[in-house]
Amino acid sequence: MSVATNNNSKQVHHYNYGFGSRKHLKGLLNQRPGYHLYVIDHFFKDKKSMLDLPIQPSDYIIWLNTDHEPKTDQIDDLLKSAKESKGGEKPSAIVGVGGGSTLDTAKALSNLFNNEGKAEIYQGWDLVQNPGIYKIGIPTISGTGAESSRTCVMSNVKSGLKLGMNSDYTMYDQLILDPELTSSVPRDQYFYTGMDSYIHCIESLNGSHRNAIGDAFSEETLKLCRDTFLSEDMQSDENRGKLMVASYLGGCAIANSYVGIVHPLSAALSVVLG
Repeated sequence: MSVATNNNSKQVHHYNYGFGSRKHLKGLLNQRPGYHLYVIDHFFKDKKSMLDLPIQPSDYIIWLNTDHEPKTDQIDDLLKSAKESKGGEKPSAIVGVGGGSTLDTAKALSNLFNNEGKAEIYQGWDLVQNPGIYKIGIPTISGTGAESSRTCVMSNVKSGLKLGMNSDYTMYDQLILDPELTSSVPRDQYFYTGMDSYIHCIESLNGSHRNAIGDAFSEETLKLCRDTFLSEDMQSDENRGKLMVASYLGGCAIANSYVGIVHPLSAALSVVLG
């Protein structure tokens, strides 16, 4: 087994797990005076009661259309609109609520508030120079690992590249992992997105940059996925909790190793096919 090139790994600072754990968001935000910027999947725009978020009149909300994956130009436009709306004042916290695209968009905005220039210049490895705005991730679907990974993936239409801001600064400062929020996910999407965790852990375990910690995260993720998908009711409360943990651990597996050839192939196909 070879040693990963960079084995000085970072994890999310804090996480709060459990059914109903989103109730802790208010206390976390109260510690950060000022306005808060929310990036929320547009699916919830007419279903706000499902989230029960402590949004205040002074806060700024982005209802993110997730029909397509994030694009660099889109991130730039969202940042510009937020700055103009608040007269250039920075938020004291950014809260991402949704799936991988939403969580990645919140991470990208956090970085760009404190790093000048367009999103595209930070696509790559450790190009972000300054810590971003304090950010909280609240996933509403399980599998992408965006909540615990050190990247936020964006497509650059001009260059045709799909790359992330790979940086320790990209990682969330706080996670709220509340399995109640995955209750509305359609069965097919629940499975396909959950399989994302399974597949990238298979990649990690068969790659050339492995280490004992990355392997441990991957193996436990695979176990939780198998327990969930081979059960009689993969969307039971217990299994939704397991899959949310698998998603988190799968992201940690990526942070402690590397994915394989499947990822760059799928990224290229997604750019070509939209």
